[in-house]
Amino acid sequence: MDDTYSFLSSIYGKNHYDIDKPFQKILDFYMGKHLNLSPLGAYAGKDLYETTDYIDKVSQPLQKMWSIDGKRIDSILISPMEKHVLDKLIHEYGISRPYFHGKSIMEHYAMGYLVADPGIYCILTLTHQTAYAIHKYAPDFQNDYVPGLIGDTKDTLLGATWFTEIQGGSDLGANKTRAESGNGLWYLTGDKYFASNAGLADVALTSAFHGDNHGAKGLSLFLIPRKNNDGELNYRLRRLKEKSATKSVPSGEVELDSSEAYMIGDAGKAIYYITEDLMVSRLDNAAAACGIARKAYLEAYYYTGKRKTFGKLLIEHPGIVKDLLDMEVLLEGSIALTFKSIELFNNSINSKPPYDDEYNYTRLMTHIVKNITADSSARITQMATELHGGIGFLSEFPVERWHREALITPIWEGASNIQALDMLEAIMRKKAHIKLLSDFKNILSEIREEKAAAESCYNSLKNSIDNLLSMGVEEAQFHAKYSMEVMGHSMAAILLIHIGNKTGNNDFVKAGSLYARRFVKKEDYESNAIGQAGGIIHVDSAERSLKN
Repeated sequence: MDDTYSFLSSIYGKNHYDIDKPFQKILDFYMGKHLNLSPLGAYAGKDLYETTDYIDKVSQPLQKMWSIDGKRIDSILISPMEKHVLDKLIHEYGISRPYFHGKSIMEHYAMGYLVADPGIYCILTLTHQTAYAIHKYAPDFQNDYVPGLIGDTKDTLLGATWFTEIQGGSDLGANKTRAESGNGLWYLTGDKYFASNAGLADVALTSAFHGDNHGAKGLSLFLIPRKNNDGELNYRLRRLKEKSATKSVPSGEVELDSSEAYMIGDAGKAIYYITEDLMVSRLDNAAAACGIARKAYLEAYYYTGKRKTFGKLLIEHPGIVKDLLDMEVLLEGSIALTFKSIELFNNSINSKPPYDDEYNYTRLMTHIVKNITADSSARITQMATELHGGIGFLSEFPVERWHREALITPIWEGASNIQALDMLEAIMRKKAHIKLLSDFKNILSEIREEKAAAESCYNSLKNSIDNLLSMGVEEAQFHAKYSMEVMGHSMAAILLIHIGNKTGNNDFVKAGSLYARRFVKKEDYESNAIGQAGGIIHVDSAERSLKN
């Protein structure tokens, strides 16, 4: 029987970890050891790749409101293939286990990068977030939920985080859901408008006001089981959303009507817990954005290596080489920035409200990396589509989907204006920039090759922060998004140059220098860049993983 999908994709059947030498080396650098993710890379490149594309096109989740006995179930029917994928990733590959088993949480994000499909990864991310909050702030429920949420039990549990409401979106202070206490329980009433995993989740986190509390700092965090203590449905699923992508995750509207719930942590401190939980998922968003971009890049890279025009391969045309160079340099900087931020998070993971300086520095970085990686993913996937010409716009081929999928990453977990406002708060009130500048000053001191380029980027980073600090509130907010972009690109270039210096891999040094010119200075490459391009764009070559 013909393997039809192999005729539609240029990377189907390839090991997505083994061929991605830049990712391997960046991950090794921040992990301090080599992870064997080759088995997951093989799965990501074949069964997972085909299945997620098929779900997007043919087999999306369906809402089922009633049972055969006429009882309200408000459940979701997903294909057996999707069930199999989720079970395999949770149980066999243990994508949610590392942090809870005493390992670096970076392993979770590395696996998420390889999964990349944002619908499937959203289901896993929400479940991981739920386990994280319960584990850290609700020890009484640790044994009830966490083992099932991370795949340590035979029966899998799925989680969800339902925070936003129609009238406020990211402005949680505008929420209207109320909580009343009685009989040792809390009862929540209100509507949650963006509720992913609705109908799938066994337990969800949500927020509500109670008593005289109001505003963002009056919210409390609650845990809502799918079934109440009488075994009845604890909430209603009004409808599922129609979306342009991320179709494998059901996103709906949830109605809470005296829904039984349990408070997590201290009353009135939900904004801290939610912000921290969002930091977990913003890093997921960054890892997914990079993974999406990598798959799109690989599709374009292998396609240009076999498609001929005007008597030679596409990849032999200088203009195509430049496009691939732009994509790869931008992607490597995004990956380096992402895993630097994850390293910081792993080091500050035990901090609790009111949090220490290390956590605040991590939070500042997370706002920046979320924004940079999302924008980069949208740009890289668009270029990958273009490099395929007309067939890149046809939905029958998988490369088209990656651009659609990338477009959610600037929106999920707070759009760029939200990230800019939160970045300002971390700088103005938490003074998190002090630790950031000190850290990058130390990084700069370890650089020898391309030091001038790194110093120029550091000056751009520092000047951007100094400019914001010199402005009034409204002026700073007006310029914050642009400053956030300059800061992110400046740090990405420095990190690539640093990785190259520390590992002796000159391809990273070159990539960082090219990044600095193209995305920090915003100038065209010098003509000699075409001679450097080959060593950078051929991401699957053995030389990319060797010291040059």
